[in-house]
Amino acid sequence: MGKVIVIGTSAGGLSALKALINQLQPSFPAPILVVMHISADATGNLLLDALDQQSNIKCEKAVSGATLKDGHLYLAPSDHHLMVGDDQRILVTKGAQENRSRPAIDPLFRSAAVVFGNRVIGVLLTGYLDDGTAGLIAIRRCGGTLIVQDPQDAEYPDMPANALSQIKVDYCVPISEMGGLLYQLLGSKTAKKIPIPKDILIEAKIAKRVLSDLPAVNALGEQVPFNCPGCGGVLWKMDDGPSTRFRCHVGHAYTAQALITEQTLKIEETMWTALRMFEERRNLLTTFAKGQTGAVSTSALERAKLSQIHIDRIKAILLADGEEATQDASA
Repeated sequence: MGKVIVIGTSAGGLSALKALINQLQPSFPAPILVVMHISADATGNLLLDALDQQSNIKCEKAVSGATLKDGHLYLAPSDHHLMVGDDQRILVTKGAQENRSRPAIDPLFRSAAVVFGNRVIGVLLTGYLDDGTAGLIAIRRCGGTLIVQDPQDAEYPDMPANALSQIKVDYCVPISEMGGLLYQLLGSKTAKKIPIPKDILIEAKIAKRVLSDLPAVNALGEQVPFNCPGCGGVLWKMDDGPSTRFRCHVGHAYTAQALITEQTLKIEETMWTALRMFEERRNLLTTFAKGQTGAVSTSALERAKLSQIHIDRIKAILLADGEEATQDASA
């Protein structure tokens, strides 16, 4: 097989993908694998239909074990990772989430880099946060070619902007120029083949569920005093040049930004649980006090008042967190 194209996108991805594949002809000389962040309860059929209706190439849902064909686009199914198996066939798994997503972009990019090396063209489009950056770094280290959508052209510029801030890409172009660029790259001479770095091989195996143990993760970085929000296990810190990532031995992986976001959500969830429990305790103590007299009733009412103090404090924290989140979104 010749070259292969892998594409990652998130928010705003449907419009970007439609604009890109509309530039391609049925005889497009490479397979295209696409990961777009979608919710776990979505079927992906509407997305697939929208792409197929406006495309000259064949768009289909990725099926594990299928052979990659030129002129075909393979879309990751919801709640499953899309990767390339060692036999160059499609691999669809229900592995651990990476960067709070399944499907995630990094596992696809990394697996393609391991299998196809310098024959991979990685494309990162519009989206939030920074999934895909580590995958682009893996493609670069394996000799592949990197294309990032110009953030000024992206509906949601975070994802391409984060990538550009951490790695030097080969091309940063608007969607309107991307189709012609792909044809140009597919017709050009392949870059020099280089050995696949050991750490990328290990991460690819972990994502494919072939390898997931402590020695494997120990080889990738050092243990840090943080817990994995996904499973509660210990995290290991990995440094990819300017990028810092974290991984647990089960397979969950996070960029620093994704880890902070996930921890924030876990904290908020815990605070709401604590608020509910303190309100239930206050109500129970108040009800109990009404049926008692003397010191017993007074003690229950005092404890109910103490619970109310905790309730007010928790509400203040949640209110402050909400205002901070609004400011972050505005920024």
